[in-house]
Formats: sequence, C-alpha cells, structure tokens
Amino acid sequence: MNDHVTDPATEAFVAHRDLLFTVAYEMLGSAADAEDVLQEAWLRWVKVDLAQVRDQRAYLVRITTRQALNRLRTLKRRKEAYVGPWLPEPLLTAPDVAEDVELSENLSLALMFILETLSPTERAVFVLREVFDIGYDDIAEAIDKSPAATRQIAYRARQHVDARRPRTPVSPEETRAALNSFQSALVTGDLQGLLDVLAPDVVFVSDGGGLKLAALRPVVGADKVLRYMIGSLDKAGGTLTSEPTTVNGNPGLILRLDGEIDGVLAFRVENAHVTGLYYVRNPEKLTRVESETPLTSR
Repeated sequence: MNDHVTDPATEAFVAHRDLLFTVAYEMLGSAADAEDVLQEAWLRWVKVDLAQVRDQRAYLVRITTRQALNRLRTLKRRKEAYVGPWLPEPLLTAPDVAEDVELSENLSLALMFILETLSPTERAVFVLREVFDIGYDDIAEAIDKSPAATRQIAYRARQHVDARRPRTPVSPEETRAALNSFQSALVTGDLQGLLDVLAPDVVFVSDGGGLKLAALRPVVGADKVLRYMIGSLDKAGGTLTSEPTTVNGNPGLILRLDGEIDGVLAFRVENAHVTGLYYVRNPEKLTRVESETPLTSR
C-alpha cells in the first residue's frame, strides 16, 4: 500500500492498522500470523461499499476478528503438534504501551499464556471485550452468535482467566525491582539471591519449539527452577549476558550467549517475588525483539 494513495478505503485502513494488528496479535500470539490476517482483512475491506459502513473502526475490527478466528483454529492444530509449551512471540514495544497499564497487562506473555487455554471463540470474545472494550452487539456480529450467547461466552472466559491470573495488579516499578534483583543474581551466579527473589511456587515455562533446548513441560517450585536454570547454563557454556528491555509493554530481559541472542525472558511478579518466568528460545519467535512494534487498544 502506497502512503500517498488517498482513497478513503486506504486512509481508513492505515488509520486503524496498529489497532487491527494488536487485535490479531492478541488473538494469535504470533506477529507473522497477525500480518497475514491483516492482509486478508485488507483484501476484504477494499471490496466493501464504504457508503454502507456506519462505523469504519468497528467494521474493520469485525473483519479482522473473523480472519483471526479462522487462523486461530488452524494455529490450534499446529500448536497441538508443537514440541513443548507454546509461548507467544515476544514483541519489543515502545514506552507508551507500558504507560497504558490495562493494555500492558493484557499483552503480557503471562496473560497471553493463560489465553492459550481458552477455545478460539472464547479467546476472541475475551480479547475484544476485555482488552478493546468492544460492545457485545459488535462482538456477536464478528463471531456469528447472538448477543446473549456472546455475553455468556464472555462471562465464562473472564472467570477462567481471573482464576489463573494474579489477584492484584503489580506496578511496572515493582516488576522492574524484582527483575533487577533477578538479573543481578543471575549474572553474578548468586544462587541464594536467585532463591530470595523467586516465589516458592514459581513456574518456569520455556519455549524452544524443538529448535533449541527447552523443558518439555513447565517446571514448578523455586528449587527445581533454580536447578533447571543452572543445569541449562552449564550445558550451554559460553558467556551469558542480559539486558533489560520492554517486552509486550512489560519489563523483560534479552539474554545473549557469547553476544548472540539466546532468548527473551518475561516475568510475572506478585508481592515483590517472581511467580512466573517465560523464556522464549525458539529462534523463529525472536525476530521482533530488536525493533519496536507499535501496539494500541484505540
């Protein structure tokens, strides 16, 4: 699409593109698949009679949702054959995403990992309602259900997610403080320091996709997580360095082995302790951690 083209369809699509990408990414957890969905949505949008469109934003979100739902069902089959846990693709994000507390919480790898346990329709409804505040009538139209059925799906999805996410929101400052303690202890090899910052029931989830060494199931408990991490570092050899970054609107670390990116580590923090560690090592998911991806809920 040429930025200088001024036809109304192109102008509307470009104006809402970041929102549409965010909707698709939040539903799919994959930037490449989100880009494909946007391409499919664009091909449908240019055939629409704009004179018949009451609300262009709502209409664009609707066709993006439909394409994302189709893609999500295909992805679900792909994920079932995936080696080990499937984590979302981490995205380097601008400070304005982190400043939007609600958006950054919903985009966190921790929450998106929970969304993987929803059915495709439940995930679509949850994302549209809770993240983007879309009205039930518009969501119902996007998923081909009645508004009453859509409300029921939203209620079930919210209950499911609320039972699995932290009870109280954590400020970016609290997360950053825990991350700094973790980073310092990791780099200096301070095992007691690591144990002190990890919650007793901490969960470590790693995604290598069969391309890099990773635990085939989540590791639970501070002692086990510590043993796994130390064992992995010993096997890897080389010099490990870490640098703070902002991943999906939240504090995270890029870990490098002998200068090459080894993976991205995201955190879930509660009561000043790390309760969740999400380590993406699959090289196919590390293409968007060195340049910012614009995300928005508006």
